This record gives sequence, structure tokens and C-alpha cells, in this order.
Amino acid sequence: MAAVFSPNCNRIATGSYDRTTKLWDAQTGKDQRTLAGHGGQAIRVAFRPDGKCLASASADGTVRFWDAGSTRR
Repeated sequence: MAAVFSPNCNRIATGSYDRTTKLWDAQTGKDQRTLAGHGGQAIRVAFRPDGKCLASASADGTVRFWDAGSTRR
């Protein structure tokens, strides 16, 4: 439903119908992390300018903030 490059363009964040937000390696296309927690579809994603924080907005009306600086699952 949504996709955005990180400020340094090395990662991509996506929001999905399955209510997850995912972080991807932009060069390899491999899934780095799946972030779950929304009650509805993840419809918007945005990185903070330094790339260390990711916000995701859901169709359920919530916004969640994630540590995007880590590749831990």
C-alpha cells in the first residue's frame, strides 16, 4: 500500500494490507525486518531525516514509531 526509500537510499520501508511494515535492503531486495502491531492495513510509511526512526500509519487510525536503525527482527 505504501513504499519509501530511506534518506540514504540503502533501505526501503513498505506498508502492507497484512497490517505489517517491512524494511528491505534496497540493493539485494531481501527482507530485513517485519514490524507488526497495527490493527488495520499499514497505509503510509515515512523515515525521519536521519533514517533512524520509521513511522507507519494504519487504516485503524494509529501511528507507530519504530527503531529503523537496527536490522534485528
